[in-house]
Amino acid sequence: MARQHGVDLVEIAPNAAPPVCRLVDFGKFRYEQAKKEKEAKKHQHANKVKEIQLSPTIDPHDFVVKLNHAIEFLCDEMKVKVTLRFRGREMAHKEFGFQQVEKFVKDLTPYGHPDAPPKLIGRGINVMLSPLPRNKRAKNPKQDENAAQRNAPSLRPQGANNGPPHTTTNTGPAQPASVKPKEGARHVPTNAAEQPAESFGHNPFAQLDIKVGQ
Repeated sequence: MARQHGVDLVEIAPNAAPPVCRLVDFGKFRYEQAKKEKEAKKHQHANKVKEIQLSPTIDPHDFVVKLNHAIEFLCDEMKVKVTLRFRGREMAHKEFGFQQVEKFVKDLTPYGHPDAPPKLIGRGINVMLSPLPRNKRAKNPKQDENAAQRNAPSLRPQGANNGPPHTTTNTGPAQPASVKPKEGARHVPTNAAEQPAESFGHNPFAQLDIKVGQ
C-alpha cells in the first residue's frame, strides 16, 4: 500500500501485537516530530531554577543589578530562588533582612509571584518565585531598550556618507596664463572668440610679420 501511494512505511509501536505502522511521508513526519520537540523544550525552562543571593546591607546599585538579573530569568520562563544570608551578629536584626527580601519580591511583582511567603531557615531567608504567564507578565525592559536603540534615527546629517569628499579634476589641456602685452605692441587675437564676426576665408596678410616702430 505504501508503494502504491508513493509514501513511506513508518513503524510507530514496534512492541504492540501486532506492530503499528503508518503510511506517511517520512520527511514531513520528521519535520513534525522536530517541531513538537521544539515546542516541548519551551516549557522546560520553568524547571530551571536560578539563585539570587542578597545581604541585609546590600548596596543599592548591587540591588538593582540583581533585580535586573531576576527579571531576565523570569522573562525566560525560569524560576528564581532568592536567598539572603545573615553573617555574625546580623542575626540580631532579622527584620532588616526581611525588609530587603520583601522589597525584592515587590519589585518583581509584574514578572513573577512567590510560591510561598519568605521563610527563615537556619541563618538565611529563602523564597521561590515563579514566572507569570506570558499574557499577564510585563515585557522585559532590556529587550525594549535594545529595540529602541535599533530603531533610533541616526544623528548623521541627511545626505552624508563615509567616503572622502568628491573632487572634480580637469583632464583637459591646461590653459595658458594671461600675459600682459608690452607697451606699444599690437594686440593679435589668439582664439575664435576674439576674431571679428565678419572675416575673409583667405587672408593674404595673415603670414606677414608686422613690426611696430618704437
